[in-house]
Amino acid sequence: MKKNNPFPYSDDNKRYHTFNYYLKHRFHDKVFKVPLNAGFTCPNRDGRCGVGGCTFCSALGSGDYAGNVQDDLMTQFEKGFEMMARKWPNGKAMAYFQAYTNTYGPIEKIKQCIEPFMKKEDVLAICIATRADCLEEEVIEYLQKCTETKEIWLELGLQSIYNETAERINRGHTFECFEQAIQLLSKTNIKICVHLMNSLPYETKEMMIESARVVGQMPIHAVKIHMLHLIKSTRMAQQYEEEKFHLLTMEEYVDVVLEQLKVLPASIIIQRLTGDGVMEDLIAPEWTLKKVCVLNEIDKAMAKNDLIQGMNVE
Repeated sequence: MKKNNPFPYSDDNKRYHTFNYYLKHRFHDKVFKVPLNAGFTCPNRDGRCGVGGCTFCSALGSGDYAGNVQDDLMTQFEKGFEMMARKWPNGKAMAYFQAYTNTYGPIEKIKQCIEPFMKKEDVLAICIATRADCLEEEVIEYLQKCTETKEIWLELGLQSIYNETAERINRGHTFECFEQAIQLLSKTNIKICVHLMNSLPYETKEMMIESARVVGQMPIHAVKIHMLHLIKSTRMAQQYEEEKFHLLTMEEYVDVVLEQLKVLPASIIIQRLTGDGVMEDLIAPEWTLKKVCVLNEIDKAMAKNDLIQGMNVE
């Protein structure tokens, strides 16, 4: 760690606990995610608790960069690995089941998807995107068994702790359901990453910060913080055309993220501080396409104001 950096989880100029830092110290290798589409769906798409999916979600179920579902999973992986290896020739992989809800289905299908990657030596960990209401006891038991061989991550799409927001975005389950899932997972060796989304319709800055603060007090390992993307052909995009609710500017987003980092304990890994929208499908905000610029602004503001992750944790 650089002498002038007061943050304990850093080897460079970052003042927050990056995923790269964690992976480097955990595996002593460069590790990258290879996104996959296993052909699952979601309970708020197929009618179990709703239809249409979350109102912000694209037709690809937040798997816009995942593999081609027409290819089998191993073909998807090999293609993705080859692409990532061009940048990091000596890197190792994390198989990332990204699109839709990857524990929503028969346990046999879940096992068929995961088992081949449990046997691959160049896969150091497996990451599974899912929902709090799609974690049956037998699924958790199976994934806990998998932790004996590989590191297992579950990514839970919470977005907000507020039930009124959940109803507005058609999430399909309550915050209390999420809390119950976290309590079950906390008794296992499964790693937990929680997704938070800033600038959801009619949420205030204080609500976004409170979501981070509350989640930070829970027994989790990581968070991903995203800015809302308005994507073509989504219900959220249609709603925006009708209501023109406020979207955070880049300056406002950076300000919110700084406050969120201050209330997240330093031990919690920050897997992401901004998201990737597909340029051709993105309606707004266009500034989110400047991912490096956003991250640089966060770094500069933290250094200028002598901020570190967790400094306001009670």
